[in-house]
Amino acid sequence: MTLDQRRNLLAEAVLYGIVDFGYVSEKDILAVTRGLLDGGADIIQLRAKGIGLETIRAAAEAMIPLCKAAKIPFVLNDFPDLAVELGADGVHIGQDDGKIFEVREQVGEEMLIGRSTHSLEQAEKAMLDGADYIGFGPLFPTPTKAGRPAIGLEEVAKMEAKVGKHLAAFCIGGIKPENLRQIIHAGARRCVVVSYLLTSPDICRATRFIRAELEANP
Repeated sequence: MTLDQRRNLLAEAVLYGIVDFGYVSEKDILAVTRGLLDGGADIIQLRAKGIGLETIRAAAEAMIPLCKAAKIPFVLNDFPDLAVELGADGVHIGQDDGKIFEVREQVGEEMLIGRSTHSLEQAEKAMLDGADYIGFGPLFPTPTKAGRPAIGLEEVAKMEAKVGKHLAAFCIGGIKPENLRQIIHAGARRCVVVSYLLTSPDICRATRFIRAELEANP
């Protein structure tokens, strides 16, 4: 997949799925990935905080062929060097994971770089620094980002107007069916959904529902 193809897929994406070791056991990685892909996730990220590198490598090596077959970008959270080694489509970094230009030097020009942002100021800076996409949140409290205060919905519309019209901006944090329309009405066009999908008894069906809601409210 070329950079242009990756960016084109990113521009069309509405739902970002994350396979998070905080919710998913090693033995269930493939089943969860298939559920997200079959349900219509546009991007898949592997997130593995506090997990050994060999376990992360094995999980990524199992997930990448599924994403390639579905023509969906595979993104690795952290570990730029491993992302290059594995041939990932992208790498995602937090606010404390270095400067974007430094990560770009590590991964080269063909890989997508995503940045977590927690304010309008951080979102604008990520755009100016050359991020290909951002995560914006957490909008609501979430165990996925324990200890990170929720930023609410007040800046969603401003962020979309200033940043989201220039690059893909995915709202994240505590998003579930009960608040999804509220988030959309606040101005969000793209979302990352983690705990709701990963704890659903039918991940494919839950993913399909979230995607349909996003597509019905452009």
